[in-house]
Amino acid sequence: MRPNEITEVLNRPISQELLARDVTRLAYVAKDGTPRNIPIIFTWNGSEIVVCTPKNAPKLQALRENPMVALTIDTETHPPKILFIRGRAELDPVDGIPDEYLKTTSTYEMTPEQRVEWEAEVRSLYHDGMVRIVVTPTWAKLIDFETTLPSPVEELLRQREERRRG
Repeated sequence: MRPNEITEVLNRPISQELLARDVTRLAYVAKDGTPRNIPIIFTWNGSEIVVCTPKNAPKLQALRENPMVALTIDTETHPPKILFIRGRAELDPVDGIPDEYLKTTSTYEMTPEQRVEWEAEVRSLYHDGMVRIVVTPTWAKLIDFETTLPSPVEELLRQREERRRG
């Protein structure tokens, strides 16, 4: 996919709504060669998906060995809206708590007092820092079941139309 095609998909209003959500599903190949698909909080900075994780997370070694990932962001309503993104993960170890992590958790329902306590706990737990997993999209597809459909369904619709005309 060309960069301008990726940008066009990601700039669609529905894609922007999905990119503003809290949770994505991150798929990668684990160290043992089997697939993993985990829910994880994320933020979209306009050109990259950023997730943050502890420095001892098993997924980090797996991503060092095979940095190719797939992400899914979707809704729970019918018809679903689904944004698929593929890309390459780059690992960025940081001291302290990344701003993206605090931003992604800012929608958690907490009183101001709870937020202060929560942030203190996070800073204590991740005292040696975190790793930012930065994914630059190399492919993207939006399915909204109104203007876009899964490719196999599009093919079935085309075949049905050909049968009707034939």
